[in-house]
Amino acid sequence: MVPKVGNVAIDCNDLDLMVAFWGGLLGMKVTTREEDWIDLERLGQDGPLLSFQLVPEGKRVKNRVHLDLDVPDIQVAGVHARELGASPVSEPQGDPRRPFQVWQDPEGNEFCLVTEK
Repeated sequence: MVPKVGNVAIDCNDLDLMVAFWGGLLGMKVTTREEDWIDLERLGQDGPLLSFQLVPEGKRVKNRVHLDLDVPDIQVAGVHARELGASPVSEPQGDPRRPFQVWQDPEGNEFCLVTEK
């Protein structure tokens, strides 16, 4: 038996802020809402739910896991991410034909915008 990933959960201090950011960035809606947990839609047709869990502590160090978001143009996607509250952590880097850029969401969780193949 091989396990299937059911959720990708992100700890946060402000559920509404994080859901507004990630839901807006990925065009996803809330599917489940509890006092300390919110699920957005699945990441892909059969993918895991993107979930947010309310925790008391703040983020202190770099994430050990992050999302890579494939986009047609990292510059255009970066403008949209910034409008939603993200900030860049790096300059665009990597292969000039498929650059990527590290960003952080409003609570400091890193993610990458990656030029689609």
